[in-house]
Amino acid sequence: MTQDMSRTELEAFLERHRQTILDAWVDRLHTGVSEKYSGRPTEELVATVTDAFDGNRSFLIDDDPSQIDRFIESITRLRLSAGFSLSHVQTAFELFREIVTPMLFESFPPVVCHPMIVRVNQCMAYVVKMHSELFQAMHEKTIRQHNLELKWKVQRRTAELAESERKYKTLVEEINDGYVVVRDEMIVFANPAFAKIHQWSESAVIGQRFLDFVAPESREKILTLYNRGMIIGKQVTPKAFEYMRLTRDGNTYPTEILSRITHYDDQLATIAICRDITERVRMEKKVREAERMATIGQITASLSHEIRNPLSAIKLNLQVLKKNAMLKGNDERRLDISVQEVKRLERILRELLDFAKPLDLKPQPADAQVLIYHYIELLDEKFKQKSIRIRFEQEAAMPKVPLDSERFQQAVMNLLLNAIDASPEGGMIQINIGITWRNAQRYAAIRIRDAGPGIPAELVGEIQKPFFTTKTQGTGLGLTNTERVAREHGGWLEIDEKLPVGAAFTLMMPVGGH
Repeated sequence: MTQDMSRTELEAFLERHRQTILDAWVDRLHTGVSEKYSGRPTEELVATVTDAFDGNRSFLIDDDPSQIDRFIESITRLRLSAGFSLSHVQTAFELFREIVTPMLFESFPPVVCHPMIVRVNQCMAYVVKMHSELFQAMHEKTIRQHNLELKWKVQRRTAELAESERKYKTLVEEINDGYVVVRDEMIVFANPAFAKIHQWSESAVIGQRFLDFVAPESREKILTLYNRGMIIGKQVTPKAFEYMRLTRDGNTYPTEILSRITHYDDQLATIAICRDITERVRMEKKVREAERMATIGQITASLSHEIRNPLSAIKLNLQVLKKNAMLKGNDERRLDISVQEVKRLERILRELLDFAKPLDLKPQPADAQVLIYHYIELLDEKFKQKSIRIRFEQEAAMPKVPLDSERFQQAVMNLLLNAIDASPEGGMIQINIGITWRNAQRYAAIRIRDAGPGIPAELVGEIQKPFFTTKTQGTGLGLTNTERVAREHGGWLEIDEKLPVGAAFTLMMPVGGH
């Protein structure tokens, strides 16, 4: 049989059995290939096998592979995107041969059927080869594209993690508060601020017990809270609490800590933020002291007013009685003592009033050396009583200093009287006056040093407190008022208690000019 006759017979066969082949093909796809094919809609399968049938017919009858090529490309892309495997799609193509071959044998004698079977095998070989190559190419392209997407996602995620780590590092390492991670009571991480407020290096902090950085009086409290938190595995101190931290030099400072239980390196740990509250505690103490002093000031002003009037009457009467010529001996001496005590009470009241009321300064340019010489003369009798020598040193040319002379006298006289009380018999008081610079500002420095026993270490922080005194007669307001006068002038009072002999007090009074 000629080739043309065979193709004519095959064409007629395919046309005659078209619907039977299509129905069998769809049925076999639904039942015998894979679950993915079984799940596809019947309408879709009818459309695809119809296109596949027409492409095969064009190849078998017209030697034209273009139609089947287009179908292979579309079905490969469709099945690949849907997750079909190569073998299942090839099996779907092969169903055409499995259905058609038995029908050819039933319809034609062997001699006629043989060239038709050969032609069908050639078509299937071409289809399988084209589909395999295209499927593999598309699959590799998809893989490459997927890899590129994964690479881009990894790069983006890496960049995000790097940025997050940078922000975290900036947040943790550059904040002023100490940040620390503690596990099994040992420090596993600490930022520079934590090391700084404890006066250690970062490397020296890691691996140390956290309790080594806590003052002894606060350790039991810290350890109790830490153990309670680790045992129950959650936060037990929702609010910040205060404790005393211990620095490298052995000093202790008030600190506020806020801690939380969390996971660090996949292990349970405590993270904590430690904040130095020294300044806050100082300010709170200062505010409380100011409130207390305001109350004392109000009471003092009221009492002083009530006491001053009868005291003035007593003083006047004593002075009148003293003029009585009949008083002799001890009676006259008793009146003298009474007058002196009244004067002392007046001085105490004056100090109390000075402390209680605000200062109203009227500064005028003044020659500080001349004023101090005058104050020395006023106290000449007291210097002579203890045979105290005065050594006065000054700079050759001192500028005028803006001073309220009355308040300045009060401040300097308080320092001189204290120096007299502290000096031994025959001692020396040294007075120096000169110009010094602090923060690009000129100050007149008036330094008064005695040769007494000095200031006991335990009293250094107490002597400037109001009403504190070691004298049997005194209000404890002398230094307080002196410091207040200096401060109201824009200066301050410096105390040098670390001298081999005696103590020195320096009034720093601004001169003006930069």
